[in-house]
Amino acid sequence: MFRAFSPSSSFGSPAVARLSVVGGVAVSALFLLAGPASAHVSVQPQGEAAKGGYAVINFKVPNERDDASTTKVEVSLPADHPLASVMPQPVPGWKASVAKEKLAKPLTMHGNTITEAVSKVTWTSDGGKIGPGEFQQFPLSVGQLPEDTDQLVFKALQTYDNKEVVRWIEETKEGAEEPESPAPVLKLTAATGDGHGAAGSGHDDSASDTADKAAATTGDPKNGATTTASADSSDTTARVLGVVGIVVGAAGVAFGVLAGRRRTTA
Repeated sequence: MFRAFSPSSSFGSPAVARLSVVGGVAVSALFLLAGPASAHVSVQPQGEAAKGGYAVINFKVPNERDDASTTKVEVSLPADHPLASVMPQPVPGWKASVAKEKLAKPLTMHGNTITEAVSKVTWTSDGGKIGPGEFQQFPLSVGQLPEDTDQLVFKALQTYDNKEVVRWIEETKEGAEEPESPAPVLKLTAATGDGHGAAGSGHDDSASDTADKAAATTGDPKNGATTTASADSSDTTARVLGVVGIVVGAAGVAFGVLAGRRRTTA
């Protein structure tokens, strides 16, 4: 004789409890993967940023608000390691302005004495914006990079169209947790070749090549939003689907165990 199936007893079984734990862990992982990663202003080189050389660096600016768009980005260059050559790459929908300051200690570059250096680069909306769920990259060609440090700290201000200003200016202390609003940090690599890249010519041809490649991902002329956002979105979607597959698989195994036990006890 078959025993009637009792939902209350079955769903209170140890197997279901284990299923709940597995499902809970998987769902938690799902939300972790689906959430924004490194949702703050950051800087990365196109290729490498070698000491003593030139490089193209990208400032990646994500929008962290659901009800406002970013319309202005200001990046201050490190005063303790001034950069004599700073050139912004045009970004559709944005207007770039470069501010310079007199140097307390002049620099020597290619046999010339440099008495001033770029202190700030500002990108202001000229029809473009960074909307909710979007990010934008702002490329700069910079040089010569210093040889007496392993990193450069850039402080940034992000302004939204509701007048809110987010200050990405906190420096991360060694051994400490990352601050709430960290300043973008560019890691420098060891010098290559003669240690000066293309310093003799005043610019780095490879940096120019990477700038052209960066142009393909800098934005849509209509709104300034990067086309690479779709690539990031696809990657996140793939990871999310992978976790969903794990959840479904775990559920299938657990219910298989329950079904086997019901047949055994029948």
